[in-house]
Amino acid sequence: MRLFIKTAIFAAISGMCMTAIATQQPLQYEDVFQLEFVSDPQISSDGDQVVFVRNRFDQVLDKRIGSLWLSDTKTGQLRPLVSDQADISSPLWSEDGKKLAFISSASGKPQIHIRWMDNGQSGQISHLPATPSGLSWSPDGKWLAFSMFTPKKAVNPVTLPGKPEKNDWAKAPVYIDTMQYRADGRGYLPAGYRHIYLMAADGGTPIQLTSGDFDHGGDISWQKDSKAFYFSANRQSDKRAQAQNSEVYKLTIADKSLTQVTDRFGPDHSPALSSDGKWLAYLGYDDKKLAHQANQLYVKNLQSGEIKALTADLDRAIDSFSWDGDGDALYIQYDDQAQGKIALQLLNGKRKVLVEQVGGGSYSRPYTGGSFSVSDDGDIAFTQMSTQAPAELGFWQSGKKKQLTELNKDLQLSRDIGEVEEFWVTSSVDQRKLHSWLILPPNFDKTKKYPLILEIHGGPHTAYGPVFAMELQLMAAQGYVVLYTNPRGSTSYGMEFANLIHHKFPSEDYNDLMDVVDATVAKGFIDPDQLFVTGGSGGGLLTSWIVGHTDRFKAAVAVNPVINWFSFVLNADMYNYFSQYWFPGMPWEKPEHYLKHSPISYVGNVKTPTMLMTGEADHRTPISETEQFYQALQLRGIETAMVRIPGASHGIHIRPSNMMAKPAYITYWFNKYKK
Repeated sequence: MRLFIKTAIFAAISGMCMTAIATQQPLQYEDVFQLEFVSDPQISSDGDQVVFVRNRFDQVLDKRIGSLWLSDTKTGQLRPLVSDQADISSPLWSEDGKKLAFISSASGKPQIHIRWMDNGQSGQISHLPATPSGLSWSPDGKWLAFSMFTPKKAVNPVTLPGKPEKNDWAKAPVYIDTMQYRADGRGYLPAGYRHIYLMAADGGTPIQLTSGDFDHGGDISWQKDSKAFYFSANRQSDKRAQAQNSEVYKLTIADKSLTQVTDRFGPDHSPALSSDGKWLAYLGYDDKKLAHQANQLYVKNLQSGEIKALTADLDRAIDSFSWDGDGDALYIQYDDQAQGKIALQLLNGKRKVLVEQVGGGSYSRPYTGGSFSVSDDGDIAFTQMSTQAPAELGFWQSGKKKQLTELNKDLQLSRDIGEVEEFWVTSSVDQRKLHSWLILPPNFDKTKKYPLILEIHGGPHTAYGPVFAMELQLMAAQGYVVLYTNPRGSTSYGMEFANLIHHKFPSEDYNDLMDVVDATVAKGFIDPDQLFVTGGSGGGLLTSWIVGHTDRFKAAVAVNPVINWFSFVLNADMYNYFSQYWFPGMPWEKPEHYLKHSPISYVGNVKTPTMLMTGEADHRTPISETEQFYQALQLRGIETAMVRIPGASHGIHIRPSNMMAKPAYITYWFNKYKK
C-alpha cells in the first residue's frame, strides 16, 4: 500500500504513466553521484532574485563541484550564472546589487572572482597565495575585505654542519613548539596566522590590515561610511589555553588601529552593525566550561555601552542572524527539537517564528543545520530540509512559503527512497522524552519482521532530525529498518538536556539508546534476534561502549570511535579544548575518571563481532583509537575487522566514493551475521 500511494503521487506530479513509475528500484550506491543540494543562498536586496551554490558530485573527480545559479523568486525560473568545473562558494552581493563576488578554484586554487550583473561577464580579480574566506563588501562598493592564512617563517633552532652542496641527506627535522600544531582536515599546520586583508573591488594587491601572532577572521561587518569594520579574534596572550575566549574588535582602515568592543571570559563573534549604526549585534556566551554551551544573541548600544541579551529566555543555541532593513529587529536561526527555525527577534525581547524546516545541508547523515539570508523588505531565502532529498531552495514572503528548486526530482522519481517515521520514547532513567525516527526499507510491510540497525549520531552535542541522509537510506535500501534518535546530550532540547552527560560521557545515554531500541522492537515488525548497531565519532564511542555492556546486538560497526579517553585527549587535534571542557581534570590527575568512561575498560566483556572504521588522516579521533580496540579484540579472539580509509579525515563522507564505501562496508559486516 505504501509503494502504491507513493508512486501514484509521483505519477500525478510528473504526468508520467503509472507503469513507468511503478518500476522504482531501491537506492543504489552509485546514486551518490546523482545527489544535488543547495548551499549559500543569498537573496538580492529587493528580494526578486536568489543566487545560490548548486552542488553535485563529480564521478570522475570524486569530489563535490559547485556552480552558481540564480532563481527568480516570482516565477521560480532557474538559470546558471557560473558553471565552471570548479569548487565555487561564498556568493555575496554588493550593496547596490550590481556585482556579485564569489570564490572559485577555476584557476587551480581558490581565488576571488566578480560577476558584473548588467552584462553577465565574470572575471578573477585576485592572485592570492592562500585561500580567502569571509568575503565582505564595503558599503561604497570600492573594497573587499577577507581573511587569509599568512605564513610566518619558522627558524629551526638547530643547524647541522658538514652538509655538502650536492647531497642526499634526509629531510631536516621539524621543530614544533606551538600548542595547536595540527587540525583535522588540514593535517600538520604550517607556521603562521590568519589575517584580514583589504583589496580593491577592481582587483589589485591585497593590503594586510591585522598583525601579530593571532588568528583573525570570521564575519566582517562594515560601518556605513566604509571607514571601519568589526570582526572577532582571540588575541589573548595565552590564546591557545583560552581556546574559546574571543572578543569583538573595531578596525579603523586609515591607521589600522584596533579598538576592543567586548570584554568577558567567553567567545564573542559574528558581529553585525544595524543599518543606522547604533547597535552592534553578536553571538557568544559566558564561558562556564561546560561540555555544551549555547550561543546567545547580544546587542550593544555603541553610544551608551548598554548590552542586551535578547535570547536568554529561549534556551536554544543561535546559529546565525541578520538585521532587518530598518535596524530595529533581527532574524535569528536556531534548532528547536531537531528542526531548524527562523524567527523575527525584536529588540524588546519578543520574537515570532516565521520559517520552519530549515536545513538539509548535511546529506550523508541526518544532522540539523542550514543557512538563510534576508532582503531589505524581509523576504527570506533559506535551505529547506526534507526526509526525501538534500537541501532545496526555500523562499518565504509575507507569511507564505514556497520551494523554488526540485534538484533531486529525477532521483525521487526513479528510486524508492525510504519513508521516515517520527516517534517519541520515554526514558527509563528519568522519564524524559527521547526524539526518534525510523527509516523504512522499500516495499515495507508492517506484518513482516525486519532486521534493525541502530545508527548513533556523533558530537555528542549535536542532533539528528527529519533530514535526508544518504548513508542511512542506503542501509535501509538493503532491507534494514534504520533507527536514529537524540539521546541525552543532544542539542536543540535545551542546555540542561545537553549537559546531562557533562563529565560523564557515556553514561545514561546508553540507557536512552536501549530504551529506544526496546520501543522500536515493541512495534512488532522488528526481529529481536536481528539487531545491529553502528555510529560515527561520538556514535562510534557509544557503539564500542554498547558491545562492552550488552550482547543483544548480532554485530557492530564503530566508525572513527574514541576507545580510550586518556589517549584520545593526548592525541586529538583539539586536546586543549577537550581536556578543559569535557573532563574534571587532566588525564594524569583523574586517571580513574578517564578509564571509567572509556570503552577499552570493558573490552573484556565484548562478545559481539565488531568492525572498526577510521580515516587514516583523522586527527580528531586518530586511527590509533581504532587500532587499540581492534588489537584488544584480536587478543581476545573476538571476531573483528578494521577498515582504514586512505587519505580520509574525520569527515569520511567528503569524497563521494567514501560516502558509498562506508554504508557498503557496514552492511557487508551486518549481512555476515544476519539470518
